[in-house]
Amino acid sequence: MSRLRSTRTGGGLTVAEAIRAAAGRLSETSDTARLDAELLAAHLLGVSRAEMLLRHMRDAAPHGLAALVERRAAHEPIAYLTGRQEFYGLPFIVTPAVLIPRGDSEVLVEAALEEKPDARRVLDCGTGSGALLLAVLSRLGEAQGVGIDSSPAALEVAARNAEQLGLRPQARFVEADWHRAGWAGGLGQFDLILANPPYVETGAELDPDVRDHEPASALFAGTDGLDDYRVLVPQLPGLLAPGGVSVVEIGYRQAAAVRAIGSGAGLTAQLRQDLAGRDRALVFRVC
Repeated sequence: MSRLRSTRTGGGLTVAEAIRAAAGRLSETSDTARLDAELLAAHLLGVSRAEMLLRHMRDAAPHGLAALVERRAAHEPIAYLTGRQEFYGLPFIVTPAVLIPRGDSEVLVEAALEEKPDARRVLDCGTGSGALLLAVLSRLGEAQGVGIDSSPAALEVAARNAEQLGLRPQARFVEADWHRAGWAGGLGQFDLILANPPYVETGAELDPDVRDHEPASALFAGTDGLDDYRVLVPQLPGLLAPGGVSVVEIGYRQAAAVRAIGSGAGLTAQLRQDLAGRDRALVFRVC
């Protein structure tokens, strides 16, 4: 932290100097040290990174940067430090109660909009921050959506995101756990169902940013990572309206296994890959 203090007589560090020192500190633990430092500085200045780089590099360094840099050096994710993460071009509030939305999951949004552009009722299973549901609703002006999650804290984050995105009239959030009998009672049927269930194998090696900070209940699903698929996927046919579609995120090695679970429940599946060419989602329909 001492490297973030000025050694010049009569003044503190500029933003540029503080970022340079912070990047040096973070290079020990982060592959994106310079970007991390810039994002943290911009957050504390209350401006975008682009605006900071253009207009504020000679300003006085923001108070509190050293503390955030140390937290980042301990692998705390940038999104939790700033409380924000962009997803599908929209700004989302995030806290340690929810998984950080990732660009790879935008494949689900694109698939949903392509497969069911006329959807009027949308269900998001394991909504977390609400990213999937709200991204879809932002493009389906007539649709109504329900996001379910077993975590009350996650549902609070999702509701805040709906409010700040101006989508609260279209979305409601319900505490529900698909492992419990009767969890879907009263929800009805849906034209479109989204799901990003836990799918990481218990004991899998993860980066410390994920392992030590993101909610384990939203990550891990048994020794093979398939426990939640075995419970949720067979329930999809009863939740889908005639002609409905469900888009479910999968781990990149799980397509065959999850497809088989769906087949056993009377579902056909179409595979979708992310921009890196990895298996990312299955689009399910009732046979």
